[in-house]
Amino acid sequence: MKNKVLLDDHITVEECSGHLSSVEDAIYVIGGKWKLKIIIVLQESSNIRFNELQRKIPGISARVLSNELKDLELNGFVKRVVHAEQMPVIVEYISTDYSKTLKPVIMALSDWGRNHKNNIREDVF
Repeated sequence: MKNKVLLDDHITVEECSGHLSSVEDAIYVIGGKWKLKIIIVLQESSNIRFNELQRKIPGISARVLSNELKDLELNGFVKRVVHAEQMPVIVEYISTDYSKTLKPVIMALSDWGRNHKNNIREDVF
């Protein structure tokens, strides 16, 4: 029974596959060079306009920022608010409550990254 093989004392190959699939889904949604940077800037700001957001993320082009914001909005991390009653029309981006659920993930990745960098510097491997 292939599915009953234990990789550890507590997890089967099938369970491991499920975990890997979930990790792949998460990386697909928040992976890439810019998404986490955008999420972090949005969480640090209340309402922010496109050009201000672009200024706070050095190196990102307007086209890439626009595409990343669309993806993040589609996945529920960003809310796009259009103030059509004003002239000119103002568009702001807001971090959603759902994006705040990423904070422990971001902190865990930060801790792991710091430890990994220290291990490389100290030639632990």
